[in-house]
Amino acid sequence: MMTLIETIRQRPERSSGFGLFYGPSGYGKTVASTYAQNEDNCLYIEVREFWTRKDFCIAFLQELGQKPVGTISQMMREIIGSLGNDPDRAVIIDEADKLVDRNMIELARDLQEMTQAPVVLVGEERLKAKLDRYERCASRVLDEVKAVPCDVDDARELAGALAPDIVITDDLLAATCVRARGSTRRVANGLYDIANFARSRGLEEVSARAYTPQSASEKYAQAREVRS
Repeated sequence: MMTLIETIRQRPERSSGFGLFYGPSGYGKTVASTYAQNEDNCLYIEVREFWTRKDFCIAFLQELGQKPVGTISQMMREIIGSLGNDPDRAVIIDEADKLVDRNMIELARDLQEMTQAPVVLVGEERLKAKLDRYERCASRVLDEVKAVPCDVDDARELAGALAPDIVITDDLLAATCVRARGSTRRVANGLYDIANFARSRGLEEVSARAYTPQSASEKYAQAREVRS
């Protein structure tokens, strides 16, 4: 994500200013977007299912720290003016699929074209194909990155953050990645279950041979025990 943003920011003059970051649900796209927001002071907008054009403009102005007032046209002019004052500041639009599905993607094109700001569209794996229906937007994609599945190295990093007191062996990490089908979100959930399994049995290390996934009733009983 960080490389994609910098690539678009450092593009030659008059080059297209859209970047595409896409992949299956749970692959860590939103986490990457939030990281970029914090590390690079990016503007971050997450599109909601129920949004209208007006909702998009309101959310954008709020992210800019401004009070949303006026018509859609007036708010768009305000947004464009603010972005134009800081054209190197990247804009990340998460769940951009919803802009395409609701025929609102031209709002993003107008913002990028009139400000020359780097704009990264983030979405599900079909975002690229959906965007192809809008040639004026698709032709402005300078670079794209497809999110990759969580592997053992990633899982090891997650385990160190989520369960620092438990040693989870590589064979169990690999099995967790396979069970999660590469979804970082599901791997994190699996590591949480493994850590609870280990702690409930007083284990400091867990291997694939030692671990048995807990049933829903076992998790419920364990949660009740913790609360009591």
